Amino acid sequence: MAAACSAGLDTGFATLDVGQIIVLGLVQGITELLPISSTAHMRVVPALLGWPDPGSAFSALMQLAALAAVISYFRRDVGSMAGGAIDALRTRQFTTGPARLGLGVVLATIPIVLAGVALAPVLNRCGSPLRSLGVIGAASLVMALLLAATEWFASHRRTAEQAGIRDFLLIGLAQVGALIPGVSRSGSTLTAAMGLGFKRAEAARLSFLLGLPAIALAGLKEAWEIARAGVDAHAVVLLAVGLLAGSLASFAAIWGLMRYLERMSSWVFVVYRGGMGLFLLWAVATGWLS
Repeated sequence: MAAACSAGLDTGFATLDVGQIIVLGLVQGITELLPISSTAHMRVVPALLGWPDPGSAFSALMQLAALAAVISYFRRDVGSMAGGAIDALRTRQFTTGPARLGLGVVLATIPIVLAGVALAPVLNRCGSPLRSLGVIGAASLVMALLLAATEWFASHRRTAEQAGIRDFLLIGLAQVGALIPGVSRSGSTLTAAMGLGFKRAEAARLSFLLGLPAIALAGLKEAWEIARAGVDAHAVVLLAVGLLAGSLASFAAIWGLMRYLERMSSWVFVVYRGGMGLFLLWAVATGWLS
């Protein structure tokens, strides 16, 4: 179904009701932090249910729910990292673990900020071709293959404390792929970190911590854009409901994922993403979905 526009911004969420927003907020919250692409699900779930596309603005703003969940879950890491960064700036010593991780967060954020600014006109416009189900299906299939490759060939031995500048830069470059719907920010960074030899749970920890600024910037930027577009009070209430539902779902998702990866492999996500990619490509090719 066609998306709604406000000042050129994709605001299809404003055409939904509270029940639909709660469902999509829960879906967004769960899928934002699992390596299965929240953007893909924000297109696929409404398409299957016959609802309007909530739009890229909704998906981006809902990242603030994931931000709250990550900071809450990793509050000790975030506090240590912030304190280490302040001490490093004061003493000019950047060799401690927290200070190095803080520097890594900055380095990993630069590529996606530059790419996001360059691609913003295409990513956020109404009817963006990058949000087509065909693109999402292809991206899901490619990411399934890459994640499978890390399970087959990576060593899964390193810890987050062993991460260096090269690791931060490579994970940051991988994060740029998240701008393509269907790739997934957590999926691309988790895959990169595992490919660099980190243990699965440690790779997830790095993925979440290094992604904090990117998540915050994307969500806050979209909040500003929505405010500039002048959406009505009903749309603001819908966003608030979605953020609440998304925050609760995101915390549950991160709690479950960390415990799962401490004991299990990521093959379940490989199968899920591969299946979703093949299904979407079939559905588009046959005209069942569009």
